[in-house]
Amino acid sequence: MRIVLSLLLISTLALTACQSRWNPVNWFGADEPAPEGTANPLLPGQEDTGVFAKRPVAVYSGIPIQTVKSVTVQKVPEGALVTAVGVPRVHGVFAVKLKPRNGGVPENGVLTYDLLGVHPSEAPYGGPERSREVTVGHVVTTQQLQGVHTIRVAGQQNARQARRR
Repeated sequence: MRIVLSLLLISTLALTACQSRWNPVNWFGADEPAPEGTANPLLPGQEDTGVFAKRPVAVYSGIPIQTVKSVTVQKVPEGALVTAVGVPRVHGVFAVKLKPRNGGVPENGVLTYDLLGVHPSEAPYGGPERSREVTVGHVVTTQQLQGVHTIRVAGQQNARQARRR
């Protein structure tokens, strides 16, 4: 083991002393002036076609869940955690989310969310309600809760709300 380690150390020192392309110090070469008008890849908003290029944002195709079964609001360090349980018409609903109305701005002290989910194309209808339940959580910050006394979650057929005490 000592012989292998000694050979590795000696070869590393020898490579760094020479001016060959095997020398890791010479891999990038000296700096050179950049031509005027080149785009800075570190600034946002410029076209990028590399590995780290921004991909187009997929459009969320969720539709309202049929009924809202319950809404709870729990205090967390960031503000409040809104948890909603809904019952869709079909089995297999996924990517459930709470989408704020009015861009998250409360109206008359009421912050309203729509309970949405992506429905599979060939999902079976019916079945027990418990097997179709979906649950979603959403954190509302303390700043967003300013002036809010009621949080309302709306589905396709009904809406439920939780009030501050």
